[in-house]
Amino acid sequence: MGDRPGNDHGSLIKQALDNGAEPARSALAASWRRSMSLYGLDPEDGGRPQTLTEAQLHEARQAMEPMTRAAQGVLDRLFLAVGDTGCCILLTNADGVPLERRGAAADDEIFRRWGLWPGAIWSEAVEGTNGIGTALAEHRPLTIHRDQHFHTRNTALSCTSHPIHDHLGRLAGLLDVSSCRADATAGVLGLIAAAVADAARAIEAQTFRQAFSQARIVLAGDPVERNTAALLAVDRDDLVIGATRAARLALSITDERIAAQLAASEVLGAGCVETELLEAERGAVRRALARSGGNVSAAARALGVSRATLHRKLHRLGLSREPH
Repeated sequence: MGDRPGNDHGSLIKQALDNGAEPARSALAASWRRSMSLYGLDPEDGGRPQTLTEAQLHEARQAMEPMTRAAQGVLDRLFLAVGDTGCCILLTNADGVPLERRGAAADDEIFRRWGLWPGAIWSEAVEGTNGIGTALAEHRPLTIHRDQHFHTRNTALSCTSHPIHDHLGRLAGLLDVSSCRADATAGVLGLIAAAVADAARAIEAQTFRQAFSQARIVLAGDPVERNTAALLAVDRDDLVIGATRAARLALSITDERIAAQLAASEVLGAGCVETELLEAERGAVRRALARSGGNVSAAARALGVSRATLHRKLHRLGLSREPH
């Protein structure tokens, strides 16, 4: 783990803001300016990280429980991928408070001391420019590396964060991988950023599927270049009842359009919907055959159709009577 840098960081920030930052760092300078002017923070504030009470943390966890439940497997897999690089993983709510964490036990003491722990408050208004708070403030993925942080006490950290949206497309929190290592290179940070982005999309997708577990989930977009985060939930009447943020952006879907009984064919095209329906029907028939051990009569009863009707479906769907 790296040591904290010297105490000239605050004067460098003030000088950069006084002189005007170069265009390449304008987004960073804007966050520094918000930290100093809007929030009234002092770069040299050496106080300890602010934290929620146990009761407040319990309440925050309850509010985000569906997403944290959906995220468990993804967090475990991400930690297996990056945990041996001296990182910890944080899943926060929209206020920048970590609610779930993964980390090596040997690093727990130092990460707790740095505030990389459930209940700490990492909003930009409290901690100034930092990976969690600034990504939430700007609603975009980013990495804040060492002296890009506003507070001097945070300048040994490298934090890579990606916002996460709930099943209604609203900002729910973010996924963050943070490290105190002094030897984190641009290449390593780039690999971590890619892993965090994939994991964030996986959490969104799992949360969405969990929320619409009784609906048919349709992957939206071009068949060749589909965005795996662009998902629709479609009911038995072929109406869209839910859409991820990626699908909402790609297909101009709003809550109002969904409430007005938006047909899937209106946003996906009739051909795509017909293909999705056919695949859904094929899957249902195959599952019924598998459960019945290939017995067509039993499968027909399970599907609520006659034996003759199921035979016609098997022929139309190109299926044999044997389960696969």
